[in-house]
Formats: sequence, C-alpha cells, structure tokens
Amino acid sequence: MNIAGKAGTFPLGERTVNRMGYGAMQLAGPQVFGPPKDPAAAVAVLREAVACGVNHIDTADFYGPHVTNRLIREALHPYADDLTLVTKVGAVRGADGSWNPAQSPADLVRAVHDNLRNLGLDVLDVVNLRVWGNMHSPSEGSIKEAFTALAELQHQGLIRHLGVSNVTASQVKQAQGIARIVCVQNHFNLTHRVDASLIADLGREGIAYVPFFPLGGFTPLQSKTLADVAARLGASPLCVALAWLLQRAPNILLIPGTSSLAHLRENLSAGERVIAPSMLAELDALAGEG
Repeated sequence: MNIAGKAGTFPLGERTVNRMGYGAMQLAGPQVFGPPKDPAAAVAVLREAVACGVNHIDTADFYGPHVTNRLIREALHPYADDLTLVTKVGAVRGADGSWNPAQSPADLVRAVHDNLRNLGLDVLDVVNLRVWGNMHSPSEGSIKEAFTALAELQHQGLIRHLGVSNVTASQVKQAQGIARIVCVQNHFNLTHRVDASLIADLGREGIAYVPFFPLGGFTPLQSKTLADVAARLGASPLCVALAWLLQRAPNILLIPGTSSLAHLRENLSAGERVIAPSMLAELDALAGEG
C-alpha cells in the first residue's frame, strides 16, 4: 500500500525518498515534552506510516526529550534498507520543558551520540544543524563553529549526510563552504513564503527543501479561500495545503506529523490530489495572509 509514493520522489543524500514523509514531533507528550498518553498508539502510527510507503522520517532527540527516537526504535528497528531517518541537533530541553540552545561543539557531539544510542544506529543518515533563532524564523549570524563540528563528526563516520534548519540563505552558503548539504529545513507554507527564491535556488542544485510548520504550526492554517478550494476538491483544507506544497516545487519533501492513524492517512492522501491551475492561482494569492 504505497500511498506515500504517489507524490513522486526526490534525492536525499545517496537515496531517493518518497516526497510524502512523516515528522515524529507530535508523538511526544503535550508541548513535545514527556511521553505520549498512549505509547502503543504512537508505535502503531509509525508502523502504519512505513506500511503506507513512507521512507523518510524526521525526528530529534530533543523531542520528549529522547521520546520520539526511542519510539521509532521500538516500532521500526531493525530498519528497512530504504528508510531514511533525519534528525536535528542544536537544542536541549530544560526540566520545565523549555527549549534551549545547545550549539557548542561539545553539545553537538553529545547530541549526535544521544541520537545514535536512542535510535539504535552506528551511523546517522542525515543530521540537520537546527540553528537558534526563534521558533518560526531564522536570524543572521555565523554557523561556522557549529557546522564545522558536525562536519568533523561526518568525517569520523558517525553521520552520512548533513543539512541545516532554521537558516537564512547566507547561512546556507556558509554551510556549503564547509561541507556538502543535502537538505534545508525551514518554515514555509501556504501563507508564509519567505523562502520562495531559496527553494528555487536549492532545486537547481538538487538539494531538498523540507518545510516545517507546513500546516501552520501549532495554530493550523485558517483561510476562507483555502476552505472554499478544499470544498470544491472534496478534501480537507489541511490536505489541500499539503498538496499545494507538493505542486509548488519538485524538491519539496513533506514531513507532516500526527499521532492519529486517521490523520496520517489523510495527510498521505495529499500526494493523490491534483489542484487545477485556476485553483492554484486562488491559493497562490494568499501569500502574506498569515
């Protein structure tokens, strides 16, 4: 049942992955802190995602912390040969659930080893440096020390491929001057399109762009136009918002997250939706609404 494969594929490192992936963040407890209320249900969602053709899962050891990686290991280890696990480093959680920067070389070494241990791996497929800005947008500043530390871990054989997250275009270029990157993970969706030109530039270089908050973040996208288009298509507004991203650029990989089997299938069905040019024009006109 390869639902995820209907959206097409794009290279991610040396592998080619289905463009419909899965983000594990929502498998942790409330506010991405602590364990889920129903761990067995979380394991079932992960197994169903893979059964539906998902072969790109996004995670981070600071989700929980440690919760989502351990659930992924419980649900899917030993991993299928074509499954690509992408993780992020650069943050830690406080005892109060706060999100705190952890960007020093020592922090990053510790984080990579935590990910290896909790995922049950000898080498991580892809590691994104999650650069500290605010939750929704990056800020300028050098990432040389932090990204160089990850490049050294790559040279040691602990990481196959590198990426960056929550970054500006100039930070992407700085990272590329240190090591090859295979993906950029930034905030982008139907109403937040700051990275439109960056996506196109990355596409010309064969680099994947992975939008976080593809459905608006913790407050879902709300738009009368989106709702009207969705009604005409016979789909949910959130499914249409995902389908719009898939049609936006061929190098966009989606990682919508959910802890619900029903929502998982709904999200994956976005790969089957084709939005007609006239409806795309209506949605394109929403830029700057949110």
